[in-house]
Amino acid sequence: MTQELTTSARAAARAAAPARTPQPSTGLDDSPRPARAAEPTGPGWWRDAVIYQVYVRSFADSDGDGVGDLPGVRERLPHLARLGVDAVWLTPFYASPQADGGYDVADYRAVDPLFGDLSDADALVRTAHRLGLRVIVDIVPNHTSDRHPWFTAALAAGPGSAARARYHFRPGRGGDGALPPNDWESVFGGPAWTRTENPDGTPGDWYLHLFAPEQPDLNWDCPEVVEEFDSVLRFWLDLGVDGFRIDVAHGMVKAAGLPDIGRKEQAKLIGAQVLPFFDQDGVHEIHRSWRRLLDSYDGDRIGVAEAWAPSAERLALYVRPDELHQAFNFHFLRCPWDAAAMRSVIDESLGATASVGAPTTWVLSNHDVVRHTTRYAEESPEQGLRRARAAALLMLALPGSTYIYQGEELGLPEVVDLPDEVRQDPAFFRSFTEDGQSGQDGFRDGCRVPIPWSGGEAPYGFGPVAGGPSWLPQPDGWAALSVEAQTGDPSSTLELYRSALALRRRLPGLGDGTMAWLDGPAAPEGVLALSRPGFVCTLNTLGHPVEMPAPGRPVLSSAPAEFEGRSVRIPADCCVWWAI
Repeated sequence: MTQELTTSARAAARAAAPARTPQPSTGLDDSPRPARAAEPTGPGWWRDAVIYQVYVRSFADSDGDGVGDLPGVRERLPHLARLGVDAVWLTPFYASPQADGGYDVADYRAVDPLFGDLSDADALVRTAHRLGLRVIVDIVPNHTSDRHPWFTAALAAGPGSAARARYHFRPGRGGDGALPPNDWESVFGGPAWTRTENPDGTPGDWYLHLFAPEQPDLNWDCPEVVEEFDSVLRFWLDLGVDGFRIDVAHGMVKAAGLPDIGRKEQAKLIGAQVLPFFDQDGVHEIHRSWRRLLDSYDGDRIGVAEAWAPSAERLALYVRPDELHQAFNFHFLRCPWDAAAMRSVIDESLGATASVGAPTTWVLSNHDVVRHTTRYAEESPEQGLRRARAAALLMLALPGSTYIYQGEELGLPEVVDLPDEVRQDPAFFRSFTEDGQSGQDGFRDGCRVPIPWSGGEAPYGFGPVAGGPSWLPQPDGWAALSVEAQTGDPSSTLELYRSALALRRRLPGLGDGTMAWLDGPAAPEGVLALSRPGFVCTLNTLGHPVEMPAPGRPVLSSAPAEFEGRSVRIPADCCVWWAI
């Protein structure tokens, strides 16, 4: 049965994609990626797009310094074209002191020399377009770097100056102003305020930073801030990018008066309730103005919100017809491995976005969370990988758009044993407050370890030299997980993703559209079964096999299934796709 499924899936992949060399490319193949049978070159391409997140530092290193860069991404774009994705999202590559992996921007119009230069960004966009890939870049509007010219000018100008109006400066509380202006906590742990020193050396006002102290929050009530970001967006749109992933899209507006919250461990409240610094209604006018700007350009340029909201209904506000095009569905990412919970989250997500006519997005991992291969491993790494493979097929079968985080197509686990001395996540260094409580777990470095491409030793083709450096050490044993090792192996996670994406492109019932749940014998307890035009997806979330009627002809399975007559025995933690 394994061979039947594999042969079927590979046949679909061959029908949907041109033949390519089985080794990962080291040069540039400018062959365009095939168009989807049903759509997406016309309006609304984002409604069913598969978008691949590239964490630039960890994707591919072209010059051997141990850090990924834009030329490295450009050289590896053929891998993404062959994988079958529609677009690439790049994490920040702007000029930055790198206090938070580039999310502390000092110049929004310049490429940091660590990653290349502006000509490299231009070449990457042009090459991606030749390959049929769209390019989405990160924009970081909630805060700048403390090295940004605006912030250095604000510190030099002193209290009450126009330069300080671009940020949130406030006098401290208490007789001598020695206490922070309110009780807000940084997402990275500790207070969200840092006290300045006046030009004459005396203690000064405090400034707000919801993340690291090196990331002062901008004041979006200041017209200069609004005008500057309009200009920045136009700069990159004029260069040819296809859209923006908006970092902390829920955080740009703060409640009037900056009121106290009245409790500690505030990071645990994010996404659970509206906070005076997150998910304020005022952010929506900013996103409406950006939608008008995006619509003024040809080519369906899009905005994608990284927005934490306490409900699917509030998240849907970010994707109303006059606002952004997509918003990340973190409720799906956070969902436990449980059939009832998954069904509930999927229903809530689809219902909320349908109410505003927007597509739903589905995501399992990103650069800020533990990889789902490890999150799902309640009993063993093997269980985690089984569940991750099955979850990928479920995600790709759902209506809407999906996001793939680099390396998940290789089944990479979280690296949980990085030595403290190599860590660079600022949340790790600020992870404990005075009372010992953690703002975040501080272990985001584990999902950012450079991915393996080829070879038998580190850096596994990440850089140009065998045995060369990588900014975070890769585990021993990753050779078997490399692109080179998995290519052509029908049982590998990489080939599973390639087959699934080829089928998703080929089958008209997948992508955007309708979905219905199947119940009764088609969905025994612990099994999710969903129907789409000409297609059924069944997911066994239980730790043991389940026997049920076969709903159609199997075309892809995350693990070998067994058949007897018209019945199928679906293994534990397994997802099967069926043509009907």
